Amino acid sequence: MNNTNNRHNADSGNNNKDSKRNSYREPTLAMSLIPIGLLISSMICIVVAMGAFAVQTIGPWLLIATALIAATIAFGYSHCSASQIAKGLYTAAKQILPSIPILLLIGTVSATWMLSGVVPLLIDYGLSVLNANTFLLAACVVCAIISVLGGSSWTTIATIGVAFMGIGEVLGYSAGWVAGAVISGAYFGDKISPLSDTTVLASSSCGVNLFAHIRYMMLTTVPTMVITLIVFTLAGYFGNHSEIIAESELTKSLSETFNLTPWLLIVPCVTIVMIAFRSNSYVTLSASTLAGLAAMYIFQPQIVATLAGSDAMWDSIVAGANSMLFTTQIDTGSEMLNELVVTGGIEGMMPTVFLVSCAAIFGGVMIGGGMIARITHSLHRRLKSATSSVAATVASGITLNASTGDQFLSIIISANIYKSMYERNNLNKLLLSRTIEDSTSVTSVLIPWNSCGLTQATVLGVPTLAYLPYCVFNYLSPIMTLIMAWANIKIRRIKVG
Repeated sequence: MNNTNNRHNADSGNNNKDSKRNSYREPTLAMSLIPIGLLISSMICIVVAMGAFAVQTIGPWLLIATALIAATIAFGYSHCSASQIAKGLYTAAKQILPSIPILLLIGTVSATWMLSGVVPLLIDYGLSVLNANTFLLAACVVCAIISVLGGSSWTTIATIGVAFMGIGEVLGYSAGWVAGAVISGAYFGDKISPLSDTTVLASSSCGVNLFAHIRYMMLTTVPTMVITLIVFTLAGYFGNHSEIIAESELTKSLSETFNLTPWLLIVPCVTIVMIAFRSNSYVTLSASTLAGLAAMYIFQPQIVATLAGSDAMWDSIVAGANSMLFTTQIDTGSEMLNELVVTGGIEGMMPTVFLVSCAAIFGGVMIGGGMIARITHSLHRRLKSATSSVAATVASGITLNASTGDQFLSIIISANIYKSMYERNNLNKLLLSRTIEDSTSVTSVLIPWNSCGLTQATVLGVPTLAYLPYCVFNYLSPIMTLIMAWANIKIRRIKVG
């Protein structure tokens, strides 16, 4: 009798599980697009009404609000279980949260490199060496080289990119043009570097050899970069900028405020050494911070004393720690230089961290609720040719960047969704990995609420939508990959039979 009851209870439990499982229904395409449509339209309204930087203050609450709407659809219409949403949130957190320590370290690097005199020294050298007409070209090329060596666009932009922003401001260039040149070069290097996490992720997610992936990317990346360099050269010669205005005033203020010695170059050399040893981003940025902090105490004791308010050792130690943690302003006697040397430290990165975290919540709910998969799967039925397959991958990559708020999630999801479809259409997986890089990796920085767009806007002090029109390499890359597919140039296919 007890055995019969146990079997009955077990059968009832299984039936309940089956009924719960059977009650789930896939969200429709229209419902899946509702949260993304509301998010994007709301963001656009905010930017138009309040300016691009308002995204950082209001954006997190919009992401939470649209995440709640997505959750309502998932629970109310699709009958998702809490465990499904939890899995989606875990997937998003696993990809996005590791970037938060990097964001905080970027804040400390920016602060210590500025207050130690490293960035002021680079600005001083730049003013004396760089030609005003070729400045944008030089900024793009130098950032590209450093990014190739280091494999990190974020590190490149947070260090040498900040210095170029200061030089560009003195030369009379608009902040958008300078940021566009810096970002274009940094993302070119990040894209083709074997040390880049996005490059490794794209190749491994698609199951292709890393160096074969990089070689195949050159077919679209090199022409795109050539066009980019031509644009920046023409902008330098024919654009509206001045010939090193106020150079003497600024260089005088720099030399009066900082001890500008070539020994300061040891600090960026430490970063280069860490790159040469292929250290990860955490180690490299930590070493760069410590080197900058040491240089601040060694070469700029007058600044430390000013920040500390005394010559006492303990006060100096506290001042150094505070400079990495909080916003720091130095009165240099020059209004232009005051604006250049202000630092935010970790405090300055906290709004970005909060926004990235909210983006992870939104992306996690969209993934767990099946809405991301529904949007991309809806494209499969019409994809037969190489052109349509590449176009769908590009569109999905950009959409995922906007909906998940993170390029790593977008790369992984794109690879998982399209691998079988490319095989079905006899298209080589190298084409998929290249298309993902051409569309997903480089466009993330163009979206204001994406972790990349947020970070670079904060670090460079330029709203995402203000530099977007000038990131020539970033928005030409998906266009170039579409042109190559349409013209059937070097489109690799799987050999059948």
